[in-house]
Amino acid sequence: MPKIKNVLISQPPPERGDSPYVELSKKYNFKVLFRKFFKIEGVPAKDLRQDRMNLLEYTGVVFTSKNSVDHYFRICGEMRVVVPDTMKYFCVSESVALYLQKYVVYRKRKIFHSKHNLLEIIEIMKKHKNENFLFPCSNIQNFDAMRLFEEAKFNFKSVVLYNTISDDLSDIDITQFDMLVFFSPAGISSLLENYPGFKQKSLIIATFGNTTKAAAKEAGINPNIVAPNPKAPSMSMAIEQYLESSTKCK
Repeated sequence: MPKIKNVLISQPPPERGDSPYVELSKKYNFKVLFRKFFKIEGVPAKDLRQDRMNLLEYTGVVFTSKNSVDHYFRICGEMRVVVPDTMKYFCVSESVALYLQKYVVYRKRKIFHSKHNLLEIIEIMKKHKNENFLFPCSNIQNFDAMRLFEEAKFNFKSVVLYNTISDDLSDIDITQFDMLVFFSPAGISSLLENYPGFKQKSLIIATFGNTTKAAAKEAGINPNIVAPNPKAPSMSMAIEQYLESSTKCK
């Protein structure tokens, strides 16, 4: 396996400088660059008003990302909707659930989360099947989630509250990197948009989540590292496993 010298993480730089990827770069002696591949733009509240959207019709909200949390409460503020204390929140991960503390008082009786994946939160939602669920999402919708909601026969509505737009990456020479790390289908779309005719060749591709992996494969890209997996629940752990195995092969 070729030596990994430069890794591009398709996320913003860590605010405090402490990141598991920085620690990995020191341990395995490679350079790491953080650069988000896309930007988020909120859908104006007036667009929802035109669709006669009534947020108070829903008794449960399903969050799959911190962006969905931010834009749900942004829209509530713009529409002057006071979210009732009885609202229930269903989060795809603990980190998203804890992020809710930015907007609401954290109470276990109304905030539910899975440990690993979407299937777990679906099972939790089944215990609250009488709720009327709202699923805030981006223009790049999570069709896997909606399919699972339909199969479970939930009463739900998906609503696009923010748009995911590819960022300009013209300042980055993608050929200088040995590994690219992606966390969403939007990152894959931005890669293809910024680098028409992109070919993977010997480039190591890491993807987080089933939808990101599927988007990569649909684009003709073969992920070398996938997370989460039974031995690596996080992307940093999956990358370390890969680097460790490549070191042993030398």
